[in-house]
Amino acid sequence: MSTIAWLLIDVEVQPMTLLERDRVIDTEAKARRIQELKRSLDAVVLAHNYQWPEVQDVADFVGDSLELARQAAGLESRYIVFCGVDFMAETAAVVNPHRTVLLPEPTARCPMASMIDVDSLLEWKARHPRAAVVCYVNSSAAVKALSDICCTSANAVEVVESLPHDEILMVPDQNLSHYVSTRTSKRVIAYPGYCVTHHRLKAEHVLAARAAHPDALVLAHPECTGEVLALSDAVLSTSQMLRYAAASPAGTFLIATEWAIIHRMQKMNPDKRFYSVSNALVCPNMKKTTLDSVIRAMEQRQYAVTVSPEVREGAARALQRMLEVGQVASSK
Repeated sequence: MSTIAWLLIDVEVQPMTLLERDRVIDTEAKARRIQELKRSLDAVVLAHNYQWPEVQDVADFVGDSLELARQAAGLESRYIVFCGVDFMAETAAVVNPHRTVLLPEPTARCPMASMIDVDSLLEWKARHPRAAVVCYVNSSAAVKALSDICCTSANAVEVVESLPHDEILMVPDQNLSHYVSTRTSKRVIAYPGYCVTHHRLKAEHVLAARAAHPDALVLAHPECTGEVLALSDAVLSTSQMLRYAAASPAGTFLIATEWAIIHRMQKMNPDKRFYSVSNALVCPNMKKTTLDSVIRAMEQRQYAVTVSPEVREGAARALQRMLEVGQVASSK
């Protein structure tokens, strides 16, 4: 289990302590049990970069939302065990409807995804009838189904630029929308949702972190506020952060996103140092999934994620359009 370097800054929300996490005993035995279940069930475990380090370590693939969507689409295993939050497992069920997707923690829900529903989106579409709807994947399948195309933090600018429309309604993350608006000449209309974890990070926290580590580069996620992004050296999705840190000659980094990504960063770059910009950068919903809940879900084949055929059709169309944008770009 890796040791996470914490940079303590006074904030309103305190994270779970590493001591609480370490109460999970017999980690190696549980990891072995998960490997046995993978073989017996014909299952693949996917995990987001924000999962507990020990959950990341038992996964067959760890990545960001875009990488996980692409990975899920091509799987032929009987079961997909998705260690993440609700919308991610839903996305896996949409792009691969012939597999059974299990969500180990059914209460692991994304607060930002809950900030928009079908009625809210219909209301905003009526206000802006000429705008194309670009839906961040951090949303329900029902919301995706009413959107023109999906995006992730890794490809949002690319997706917006690919559309012929001059007006873009982006839902539900206002901070990602603001970031995109600074990278395009199109009019971006931002729905007022946000990631609770990233939104609480303030400029003062970044300045304090820089003061403590003046030689460090600040890597920020576009779900952070504009004031935080303005103080960062690079604005990147989690997968982009990993590649950036590996390629950079810098030896020290301040990470302005959920702290669990530091586990992968440290494994990939043992000679470099990584610090969380704030001890408040903890997503409690991402941390609901444990080795125990993964084992229970697999042993009992429980918490299968289902999407109605009508919703799936629309959501799959929006997701496929997003994936095609990346395919076109990579072929150029």
